[in-house]
Formats: sequence, C-alpha cells, structure tokens
Amino acid sequence: MADERVQNEQDIHELLKVKRDKLTELQDKGKDPFQIMKYDVSHHSLDITEDFEGFEGKTVSIAGRIMTKRVMGKASFCNVRDLKGDIQAYVRRDDIGEEPYADFKKYDIGDIIGLEGEVFKTHSGEISIKAKSLVLLSKSLQILPEKFHGLKDTDTRYRQRYVDLIVNPEVRDTFIKRSQIIREIRNYLDDNSFMEVETPVLVPNAGGAAARPFSTHHNALDQDIFLRISLELYLKRLIVGGMERVYEISRVFRNEGLSVRHNPEFTLLELYQAYTDYYGMMNLVEDLFRTVAKKVLGTTTVTYQGEEIDLSAPFERLTMVDAIKKYANIDFNEIKDEASAKALAKEHNIEFEKRHKRGDIINLFFEKYVEEKLVQPTFIMDHPVEISPLASRKPDNPDYTERFELFITRREFANAFSELNDPIDQRGRFDAQEALRAAGDEEANETDEDFMTALEYGMPPTGGIGIGIDRLIMLLTDSAAIRDVLLFPTMKSIDK
Repeated sequence: MADERVQNEQDIHELLKVKRDKLTELQDKGKDPFQIMKYDVSHHSLDITEDFEGFEGKTVSIAGRIMTKRVMGKASFCNVRDLKGDIQAYVRRDDIGEEPYADFKKYDIGDIIGLEGEVFKTHSGEISIKAKSLVLLSKSLQILPEKFHGLKDTDTRYRQRYVDLIVNPEVRDTFIKRSQIIREIRNYLDDNSFMEVETPVLVPNAGGAAARPFSTHHNALDQDIFLRISLELYLKRLIVGGMERVYEISRVFRNEGLSVRHNPEFTLLELYQAYTDYYGMMNLVEDLFRTVAKKVLGTTTVTYQGEEIDLSAPFERLTMVDAIKKYANIDFNEIKDEASAKALAKEHNIEFEKRHKRGDIINLFFEKYVEEKLVQPTFIMDHPVEISPLASRKPDNPDYTERFELFITRREFANAFSELNDPIDQRGRFDAQEALRAAGDEEANETDEDFMTALEYGMPPTGGIGIGIDRLIMLLTDSAAIRDVLLFPTMKSIDK
C-alpha cells in the first residue's frame, strides 16, 4: 500500500507539472488565457437543451468547464458544464482552423473555455453545438477528483466546496434552491407588510436565547463584546419604537458543538408583529412553509430521507403536557410540585440537575418521549415558564407560557411566543436567569438593562417567531446534514 501511495503521488506530481508546462507554452506563444478579461455569453446549456426546436440551426455562445473530452483525429467532442448544466460541443479542425484545433487538443479536463457555434443534433440524437470558434478562458492547474466521476469524500467536499460544486451538479442545485427559498420567504413577508431591518452583530450582551456566545475584545472601547446568539432583543426594541411588523434574516453565532443539525454559525429568521399573539404566529408560519414549498418545489408534499411530509394539511397542535400524555401516558397535570416531578424523573431514569424545577423536568420528559414521534408538522404549545424567560404567561394558567415550537421530521424548525411585555415580570425572569448563571449555567440569559428600559416605555401585545432557515432548506432539498446546505460549514483546522 505504501508503494502504491508513493506511486500515486508521483503520478499526480507529473500530471500537475504537465499542466503548468502547457500554460508556459501558451504564454510563450502570446496566448496567455489569464489575459482574456471577458467573454460574451449569449445562453446557458439548459436554455438550449430545453428548447432545441427554438435553437436548432441558430448560433449561440456559451462558456464553461470541460468535463470530458474525446479527440478523434480531425474532429473531437467535449462536454462543457456551465451554471445550468452540461452540453456537448463538436469541434472540427476544418470549422475552427488548424492552429486553434491543435491548441484545443492540448486542453485539459477542468479548463474553462468560451465556445461559439451552431446548435444541432448528432446522429445519436444528442443536442450539441458545432463549434465555429473556441477560446481558452482559464487554465486549470489542478486535477479534478476521481477521474471526473464525482467527489464523494464528505470532509473534502465541505473543505473544498468549489470542487464539490464543479463535479457534483446536484450540490449546485441545492444551493440554487437555497437562494430561491430565502427569496420567497422575503417575498412572502414583504407582501404581508413586514419591513426587513438590520440589527447589530457585535453586541455588549448576547441575549435572547439559551446558548453560549463567542466573545472578543474591542480595542478602541476597551471592552469585551459578543457575537449575537439571537436577533430578538433588538427587534423587540423596534416594536417598542412603533415599527409594527419587522423581520431580519441573518447569521447568528453559538459557541457549541457540531452535529448533523448544528453549526456554530447559522442563518436565522426572526420576525415580530404587534397586536397579535402566538396563535397569529402559528397561522403565519404554517402558511409561510406551505407557500414557500409551493413556489420553489411546485408541491406541498415533500419527501425527506424517505419519509413523505405533507405541508398542505393543517398542522397538528398539542400542548407540551398533552403531548407527553399522548406518547408517554404520563399526565403532568397530576404532578403538582418539583419534588414529585423529580421523583417521577428518577423512576423513568431521566437525568436532571439539582437546579431543575418542575418545568425543566416536563421538558426533559418531552425530549425523551415525544420529539422522536413528531414526523409530520406539529405545533407543541404552552411551555413551562421556567424554560421560557421571554414569553408571556398564560392568563388562565401562569405556570405555562404562550409559546410554541414547530416540529417536523423529529426536529425543531421554529420557536415562537406571545412576547412578554410586562417589564416587572421580565425583571423577575431575568433575575431567575441570573441565578442560574451564578450556579454555573453558561447558557442562561444575562439581564439586558437597555432592553428593560425599552420595555418600561411600553411594548404593545406582540407575536414573535424564530425560524431556522438552514433546517427549512434541509427539509425542502432533502439534505441529511446542515453542512449540506451551508456553502462553507465550520470545520476543524486541517492542521489540528
């Protein structure tokens, strides 16, 4: 094996040398491809292949990367890949000239060319372009992987996304859909009178979620600052200021582990609407998911990892307590105090911490017995107040809050509240969070005094929601891992 690896490395080194030698030869002849600054592209491959009757016999110009090549004496074929797909080019010496044809025969897989010619079909029925002129626009000095049949190693795909995009067309399709999904979300919100805004990324207090922030130091101000973990507290300030419907789609940062569902930086949508509640947010997010799927995919039935998800049917609505009763046959309406809740947790081998209250235990039961059952879209409502420091209490049952999480395919997609606008209650919630921080909980919220001041000016009844954009894209593109929908996911340094 060692001898074979050494031989492969020698072969690669020789191939790379040949490529550079070809570039040097071109430059010596005054044909340096890197001196060509532009090329006029009239069409893309898919335009032509989807409308052959409209293009047959017409002259087009395309540009793209050579993915395959067959040289046969005085005539050759190559496959050119551009933004929208692949198309075959038929290159004859007598059509483009002897010297250009001699140059073409030396082009390598991976080289980027510009091609002008007439659209036709070969005898085998393949839509092609008969080249009239051809120019080398960029010389590839690297070797595409696996003899151009695809890049399969996931670690290399994520580290070298540019190669992944070159050799795996389906990956490019995923990121084209990502752009379309985000555009349709914006269209939906804009059409519903929401205003897009921008709030700070560097903040003195990273609040609004239960997560550990990244910290840094601002030299000019000589103070520690943080990368935001949420968009919530600044957007609520805007509601206080009279902006009735606002949203932001942006990156947030959480100093936590990596998994198929988690990346330290990810894209979050948060929106806030004055004079509505969490029921209004349920109606909005259900319609948003349905509309975006229909616009981008043409259907509201989505297949995700072999399971069919129906976004057209009304989403199920269950309180957290009722969901536990449904799937675990345990009724927390009968468990009235913290001691009884902890005794029940011990009975069911659920680990908890000394600081946990009754509401925390309810959430632990939900995580163990319910989450894995929630395949079809389901709103889990009315979370305990202990785990919802920014949500309004239910007027008829103040141990619980007007909060919901949307679950699909066993994972959370959205988190929403009837927002807490009582500054006295909010102060008490922050005090409880500060006690948790003092006890060692690094994810507990820290009191944001400026936000408290804003609430004291008065915030109207408000519904708010946060949606994980990356998870929605995973669902709509049938992607198994969050890294599959992030162009450049966070990776451990290759030197480590």
